[in-house]
Amino acid sequence: MACPYASNDDGSIFSGNFTDEIQDGLNNLAITEGINYHQYLQLSKVLSAQKPLSKVEEGKGSVHDEHLFIVTHQAYELWFKQILYEVDSIRDILNNNIVDERMMLMIVTQLNRVNMIMKLLCDQFCILETMTPLDFLRFRSFLGSSSGFQSLQFRILENTLGLKDKHRVKYNQQYYKDVFNDEESIKLLDESARKPSLLELVESWLERTPGLSLNDFNFWNKYQAAVKQWLHDEFKAPAEKETNPNLKELKMAEYNKIQNAYTETLNEDNYRRATERGERRISHSAFQGAIMINLYRDEPRFHQPFQILTMLQDLDSHFTKWRYAHVMLVQRMIGSKLGTGGSSGYHYLRSTVSDRYKIFLDLFNVSTYMIPRPYIPQLTVSMKRTLSVMLNGQTPATPNTEDQLEKQSISSAV
Repeated sequence: MACPYASNDDGSIFSGNFTDEIQDGLNNLAITEGINYHQYLQLSKVLSAQKPLSKVEEGKGSVHDEHLFIVTHQAYELWFKQILYEVDSIRDILNNNIVDERMMLMIVTQLNRVNMIMKLLCDQFCILETMTPLDFLRFRSFLGSSSGFQSLQFRILENTLGLKDKHRVKYNQQYYKDVFNDEESIKLLDESARKPSLLELVESWLERTPGLSLNDFNFWNKYQAAVKQWLHDEFKAPAEKETNPNLKELKMAEYNKIQNAYTETLNEDNYRRATERGERRISHSAFQGAIMINLYRDEPRFHQPFQILTMLQDLDSHFTKWRYAHVMLVQRMIGSKLGTGGSSGYHYLRSTVSDRYKIFLDLFNVSTYMIPRPYIPQLTVSMKRTLSVMLNGQTPATPNTEDQLEKQSISSAV
C-alpha cells in the first residue's frame, strides 16, 4: 500500500524530480559574493580555540573529557561577556538625573534576558557533572595554577553589579585583585570598581520615587502612621485584651518583637547604624522608594518599576544558585582537595554562598515591611494623577477625571 503522504492523486509514488514552488529562491551569497555564516561568526577563530594540554599516551591524543571542560568554560566566558553588555546598557539608561520612563520597558527586557542567561549558566553545570571525578583527575594536573577565580570578566561583572570589597571573602587571605598580574587586567578591574555600579544607580533612581517628598504625597509619614495602626489592631490590642497571663505575655512579646523590627527601618538614625554595620546596602530614602513601589504596584506608573525590582531579586537569586551549583560541582569532583589556583577549593567557594554576596539584599528585605492592603495609605487625587500614565503630564484634569480619580483613590484603599 502506497504511503498517502508520498503519493500523487492517482496513488503513484512521487518521482525524484518533484519540485515545490514554495521552496523557490535565490542563492544570495553566490550572487552578491557577500560575507557568509562562517566568516560573520569568525568560526575559524572560535572553533580552533580549544587546545587540550593533556596527553593519554604518545600518539593517542588528549584525555577525552578535557575537551568538554574547555568548551563549557569558554561558553561561560562568552555568556559573561553578553551579561556585561546588557548590564552596561541598563546602567547607561539609569545614569541620568532624569530617567526617561519610556526606557523602562527596555530595562525590563534586558534584565529578563540576563536572568534567562543566568538560568542557562546554572544548567550548564549539569553537563560538567556528566564527567566523573576519576575522569577529571586524568587531566586536572595539566591545568597548572589556572583557576576559575582568575576569571577577569566575572570579577568585573561583580564590580559592575555592585559587590563591595568589604563583602568579599579573601582568597588565601589575599585581596582578589592579587591574582591578576598584568596591567591591562588591573586597569579594567579598577575601572569597573570606579564607575557607578548598577546597585548605586538603582539606589539613586529609587531615591527619586514620586511621592516621597515632604511637599508631595509625603508617603513615609503616612506609612509610619499606617504601620502603627496595624501593629495596634493586629497585635497590641489583642494582647491587652488577653485575660490569660501566660498568653498575654506571649502576645506582648510578639508585639514588641515586630515593633522593634519596624522601628529599625522607620527611624532614620537606626537605619543609618544598620548601614554602618553592613546590614543595609542602600540609603534610607531609596528603601522608602522600594517600599512605596511594592505597596502601590497596581498603579500604572509603578507597573514596570515593580517588575524591575522583582527582576533584580531574581538576578541575585540566579547568582546565588550559580555559586551553589559551582560549590556542589567542586565538592563532587575534588572533595576537600585544594583548588588548582591554591585556594581551599570547596571550603572557599562555600563561603561565597551567603547574603554578603547578594547585591540587592535590601530588596529581599522589603517584604518584611509590607502591611495588609486595608492599611495602605490612601492616595490623594493629586498623587493618583501622578501615578496614572494616562494623566501624567499628558491629559489635563477635568471635573469628570477628578471624580474618577477620587473614586479610584478611595477604592484602592478598601
